[in-house]
Amino acid sequence: MDEFDVIVIGAGPAGETVAGRCADGGLSVALVEQRLVGGECLYYGCIPSKALIRPGDVLAATRRVPGAAEALTGALDSREAFARRDQLVGGWDDSAQLPYFEEKGVTFVRGSGRVADERVVDISTADGATRRMTAHRAVVLATGTSAAIPPIDGLRRIEAWDNQDATAAKDLPERLLVIGGGFIGAEMAQAFRRLGCPEVTVVEEAERLLVAEEPFAGEQVRAAFEAEDINVMTGVRVTAVARADAEGPLTATLGDGRQVTADEILVAVGRRPETEGLGLETIGLTAGGFVEVDGWMRAAGVPGGWLYAVGDCNGRALLTHMGKYQARLAADVIMGKDVPEATDVVPRVTFTDPQVCAVGLTEKQARERGLAVRTVTTATGDVDGARVLGVGITGTSKLVVDANRKVLAGATFTGPGMQELLHSATIAIVGEMPLDTLWQAVPPFPTVSEVWLHLLEKYGL
Repeated sequence: MDEFDVIVIGAGPAGETVAGRCADGGLSVALVEQRLVGGECLYYGCIPSKALIRPGDVLAATRRVPGAAEALTGALDSREAFARRDQLVGGWDDSAQLPYFEEKGVTFVRGSGRVADERVVDISTADGATRRMTAHRAVVLATGTSAAIPPIDGLRRIEAWDNQDATAAKDLPERLLVIGGGFIGAEMAQAFRRLGCPEVTVVEEAERLLVAEEPFAGEQVRAAFEAEDINVMTGVRVTAVARADAEGPLTATLGDGRQVTADEILVAVGRRPETEGLGLETIGLTAGGFVEVDGWMRAAGVPGGWLYAVGDCNGRALLTHMGKYQARLAADVIMGKDVPEATDVVPRVTFTDPQVCAVGLTEKQARERGLAVRTVTTATGDVDGARVLGVGITGTSKLVVDANRKVLAGATFTGPGMQELLHSATIAIVGEMPLDTLWQAVPPFPTVSEVWLHLLEKYGL
């Protein structure tokens, strides 16, 4: 039996982070992964998707700048975009990731891990052997999620795309149907349209795109999509899909009887936890669901506090940066440090054009929590910093204020390239900074960050 202080199952961003941090703290660590080291984000999520989004963003930004726009000739080269994507994901080869663990002194094991007993993990290796390990301090689950497949008649038979297929695509379909108008569906719809896909359609069952964000965000993204000839259908669901023959087009039937013809269908309706086969039932937990954790990432219902779950598999916030944050926190707890409970303030960016950058609560969420809510809104493009970026820099900036405490509860910024505005709002919310103090933080001129000045002036400061 191999013995370690910590055993981590899953080598995505969260698993890598907790393993590395524990090793840096002097603990012996084993890290188990059966697929690619680096996980979904590196190979099929954040990195390749942004690589495919970037060329269209650069062209759109250039077209907004008189003088630069006139220099544009020719069309976007999708083959070069795909080649750059391939480079960034290392050709889906994780060998370059492994030296990191050697440098840290982490023992890496290629295989699938399963909890066999308290602090005991069985690993099925590629050669069919089983290796048993025991953890003196902690076992950490960091197994992530995979695409959820809705119960649509015929969907499983047609081999529809999920996010992995879309971000690893080698060619552009003539007609792409995207089922789901959340951030994955929205980002990929616009990316493929800008890469040169002639026909893109988005179908969203909710009444608007990006339903989890402020209503104006989804409305502005929809308007931008329609201006780029992306067909958007909301308030309707796909009820059936079929392919006439193996090489023929697909037909999707909607709940209102309409039909959409496509060459590929991307399903982007949510995620499901990768917790089947982890042996959770051996320690009294339910397999296949999200692993419930406390504020220090310890699995609920497991005596002794030896089992942790970080990243997407715990369902708290399915975002890479939150998983890495949880991993840092869990590592510190495992090492015996006194750390505060995890924050539930989640910054998030939808990398469409316009971008949707939000943190904390929406107005609806704040009211549902019973806060005394006051909101202020201003046009993102009404500052000189936006005007010098080009023509047609539009969008909305909104603050959700806890009026009783006079601190921010949430913030949303929309507009082209607004992502770097978000961290200032995150700091203000996490730090519970009074608005009177925020008023003393002077934004430089001419930058888009002057929207803070406009918002606080509208609040009455």
